[in-house]
Amino acid sequence: MKKKFFFRFNSDLFLLCLFLLISSIFMAFSGGDFIVRFKTVGFTVTSGAEKAVTSASSFITDTVSAVRELAQLKIKYAELHNQLKDYELLQRTNADTKKENRELRSLVGFSQEIAIKNIPAEIIGFDPDNLYSGILINRGVKHGVKKNMPVIAFQGTNMGLVGKVVQTGRGTSMIIPLYDYQCYVAAKLEQTKYRGLINGQGRDDFPLLMRYVRKHARDDIQIGDRVVTSGENYLFPKNILIGTIREIKMHNYETSLELSIEPALDFSKLDYVFVLDLSELQKELE
Repeated sequence: MKKKFFFRFNSDLFLLCLFLLISSIFMAFSGGDFIVRFKTVGFTVTSGAEKAVTSASSFITDTVSAVRELAQLKIKYAELHNQLKDYELLQRTNADTKKENRELRSLVGFSQEIAIKNIPAEIIGFDPDNLYSGILINRGVKHGVKKNMPVIAFQGTNMGLVGKVVQTGRGTSMIIPLYDYQCYVAAKLEQTKYRGLINGQGRDDFPLLMRYVRKHARDDIQIGDRVVTSGENYLFPKNILIGTIREIKMHNYETSLELSIEPALDFSKLDYVFVLDLSELQKELE
């Protein structure tokens, strides 16, 4: 016969255990350590939020300050840039003024070197579309310039022939240059005195042509010989340099030589010229 075991409920023991459990819980909640930890957690959360707000505020303040400083730097840069431009312009202006003063002094010096009365002038333009290759100068009738007056210029150590005046206005005049195919100048070889007639080929980078030089002069002339004005018809004064011989051409069917002449002046680099007034010289010859 099996024995039966019954669990006997002891109410006193149960109440004792329940009391101890409730007491433990109450002591835990009422203990200082729990409260401190709770407060610590609360302080940490609050402090973190405050730090986040402070950091965001500082970031915004720093950003605004940086933007303001950047704007001020841009304004300052623009001011300095404009000042630099003004300074560079002033430097260029000073350099240009000094250059003009040097050129004017040279112009006065050259003008005094010329034995013939002359009118200094500045080249202010070119007129290649005209009937001839015109050079425009800033001197006209009111300055004493007249048609057919010869024009010379200085370049380096050379004083050379430029051309002659073909049109005059009140304050400007037009020059037909040596290199124009319609400009003819009576010329001679400086050493041997052989004479001929020079005209251009229409371009300043082409040599001039000297024709009608006697054929038997071939043995007496050579490359590099100087060619000057002969002074015939008193249109151009004597012995003004035109250029040097560059090439000598002799054809069997021709009775004269044809010489290629390198101009004494580089026409593309001319800035100033001198218009010669031969009226007094012509009066003396009369």
